[in-house]
Amino acid sequence: MMASSYNAKEEDGHHSGSSTHGGPGVVKSKKPDNTAFKQQRLPAWQPILTAGTVLPAFFVIGLIFIPIGIGLFVTSNNIKEFEIDYTGGTPGNPCYDCAKNLSWNSSTPCFCTVEFKLDQPFESNVYMYYGLSNFYQNHRRYVKSRDDSQLNGDLSALKNPSKECEPYRIVDGAPIAPCGAIANSLFNDTLELYHVASNGTRNLIPLAKKGIAWWTDKHVKFRNPGGNSNLTAAFKDTSKPVNWRKPVYELDPSDSENNGFINEDFIVWMRTAALPTFRKLYRIIHKKPNTTPTLPSGNYTLNITYNYPVLTFGGRKRMILSTISWMGGKNPFLGIAYITVGSICFFLGVVLLIIHHKYDTRSNSADIPN
Repeated sequence: MMASSYNAKEEDGHHSGSSTHGGPGVVKSKKPDNTAFKQQRLPAWQPILTAGTVLPAFFVIGLIFIPIGIGLFVTSNNIKEFEIDYTGGTPGNPCYDCAKNLSWNSSTPCFCTVEFKLDQPFESNVYMYYGLSNFYQNHRRYVKSRDDSQLNGDLSALKNPSKECEPYRIVDGAPIAPCGAIANSLFNDTLELYHVASNGTRNLIPLAKKGIAWWTDKHVKFRNPGGNSNLTAAFKDTSKPVNWRKPVYELDPSDSENNGFINEDFIVWMRTAALPTFRKLYRIIHKKPNTTPTLPSGNYTLNITYNYPVLTFGGRKRMILSTISWMGGKNPFLGIAYITVGSICFFLGVVLLIIHHKYDTRSNSADIPN
């Protein structure tokens, strides 16, 4: 009798929404409300995976991925690319003397010339890259060694750089502009390309130095302090990076729109690479109207102002000439990845289909029990 009375009180308390603030003898119910959400009766989609639904998915993925992969792979292979290593680390190399005698503290640049031959002509625009190997721009301390406020033209950051730039923050009592290890290690080789005609005449190939940086970097992330009017005054009382031969406002004295922090060679270098072997865009060879090809087959000469030492850390330097397609530069990995995934899915579909037909013993007609 007492138990039934207790249950009735509990039920009454639940339905009436009673609380602990009620009178004596009222018990609060811990039973969840009788709703679809609290009683977990909400409708849900519960897929039932069967051979009829899984096997077509494998075949569809395979039939879609394989053609896409073949298209990407063929497009990548159609991109023409020429690469030449000019590190000069071995005797007999034209740049051997420069590589052997150059150091970070060298004040006098070295010059060398590399001759090569293009067996096939390069059509449309040609992109010239410089490549470095065994250079770890992805090192955590290296990546952080910069001051983005300073690079964006902040005057206070120009005079008082971030402590992340240490030990390339202040030299001889003057703040370094631009500060940090990334800027201090700026690639500063100069490359000039000549086409050697059949009569032995060397013709200089014009190399465009603008348009190589990302638009957002050029117009948003990098700014000169005080604008571009008088950079000498803007960078007064600052010092150049330790390994630089000239201050930042003399990177391109001939063009105020490509000088200082907004110099495109500098901007390209400041976008750090993810892998120790990388390439960065150096120049663009634009195709002239009504002329073909941009770089005809034949002999060429590469004049190098050899400023950048790499043998001290076991690195290599390369010059790369390349065309591009709608998918960018030469990169066969994406096509191979699509072909591999598509082939695996198609193969698994065939295997599972064979297993299904061989071992599926279920009757197509359902047995109805009496």
